[in-house]
Amino acid sequence: MKWDFRRRFGFLVSDVARLYGQRFDRAARDQLGLSQPQCRLLGVLAANGDDAAVSQAELAQRLGLSAMAVGSLCDRMASAGWIRREPHATDRRVNLLQLEPRAAKALARAMEIGDSLNARALSGLSAAERTQLLSLLAKVRDSLLNEQA
Repeated sequence: MKWDFRRRFGFLVSDVARLYGQRFDRAARDQLGLSQPQCRLLGVLAANGDDAAVSQAELAQRLGLSAMAVGSLCDRMASAGWIRREPHATDRRVNLLQLEPRAAKALARAMEIGDSLNARALSGLSAAERTQLLSLLAKVRDSLLNEQA
C-alpha cells in the first residue's frame, strides 16, 4: 500500500519549515555571514530585551537545542563579537548572554531577509488568506503549548 503524506499536517508543517529554513539559511549566510541558528539566537536575545540577560540553559530551551549545541554556538558567536557572556552574580556555573551593539544591525537585516522570504512564500495567498493562515497556525501552536501544561 502506498501512503500519501502530502496532506498530513505534521509532514506538511515539517516540509514547509525545512524548506523555509533552507532558503533563509542560504540568504542569511550570503548576505550576513550568519546561519539560520545564529540569527535565531540573536532573535531570542533581542526579544528578551536590553534589560535582562538570558542564560545558556534558557536559550537552549527556547531554541529547542541541546545545551552542548548552544554552548558551541555561543562560543562562535562570542568569538565573532555578536554576543557577550557575563558570569551570573550568584551562580558561577551560569553564563548570561547579551547582544553586542553590532548584532542589532545584523538582526534588522535578518528580519528584512525573513520579510522578503515571507512575501515570496505567501505570494499565492490573498491578504485575507495570509491573515487566516497565521491565525490558524497560532491556534495550533497554542493548543500544543496548552497540552504541555
